Amino acid sequence: MAAEGKVTGQSQEQFLLLAKAARGAALASLIHQVLEAPGIYVFGELLDMPAVRELADSEFSPVFRLLTIFAYGTYADYLAEAANLPPLTEAQKNKLRHLSVVTLAAKIKVVALFFSKFFFQWDYLMLVTVTFPQCIPYSVLLEQLQLKNVRQLEDLVIEAVYADVLRGSLDQRNQRLEVDYSIGRDIRREELSTITRTLQEWCQGCEVVLSGIEEQVSRANQHKEQQLALKQQIESEVANLKKTIKVTTAAAAAATSQDPEQHLTELREPAPGTNQRQASKKTSKAKGLRGSAKIWSKSN
Repeated sequence: MAAEGKVTGQSQEQFLLLAKAARGAALASLIHQVLEAPGIYVFGELLDMPAVRELADSEFSPVFRLLTIFAYGTYADYLAEAANLPPLTEAQKNKLRHLSVVTLAAKIKVVALFFSKFFFQWDYLMLVTVTFPQCIPYSVLLEQLQLKNVRQLEDLVIEAVYADVLRGSLDQRNQRLEVDYSIGRDIRREELSTITRTLQEWCQGCEVVLSGIEEQVSRANQHKEQQLALKQQIESEVANLKKTIKVTTAAAAAATSQDPEQHLTELREPAPGTNQRQASKKTSKAKGLRGSAKIWSKSN
């Protein structure tokens, strides 16, 4: 694809160089060659050339109008004016149909912005941009491109994919074309204000999102500082408790003239004779119970 794009760029530059010196019928013939040349789908530079614009007020005005349709219009636009325009070759028809698919895909493109909040002690603001595939029904394509059957439509789409005009897939089960990517088309001068306004609205939306993110970051930092302060307070209280226990143990050991560590050990463990006395008590209780049982049986 990269090599093909390079060749296409070189071909377009060659046509532009030839157009600078061409006039009248020679220029009109050159325009027909450009419209038929494979891989050339952008015509803005050619339209901006003074010699090409002069054709609009000459006997070759239909050729100029045809060039504007290839730059901005669709195959349906051509059919609406076909009586006043030059006939198209098969290659020109397919190219204009490719450009028409690009226009249809651009009209139904859906870009969704989702603002999600997750609550866990503080709010997180997350911006997710999801671009859905542009799905064009076969019925719309067949009508707009004036094709007889689905086989012709699918062949045309496959040809456009190989020409790197668009990328997508043919959903034969649901009878639709799913477009993931398509090339950009030429832009009319009067459309620049609309594009500028759209970009300004996008910038304003970005500023709102940025402000929200900064607010969330500030709240997260405050929460972090609070947690660090709480941790330091707990560590300080634990250290003070350890010191208090140590001082109390040392004082008690001093009162009994014992080593503090030994005193702590004695406090934790019971005296050696305690377990033996408890065991002997349990044994005597068991013997008493057995003796009482014998007395009861004799009396019976």
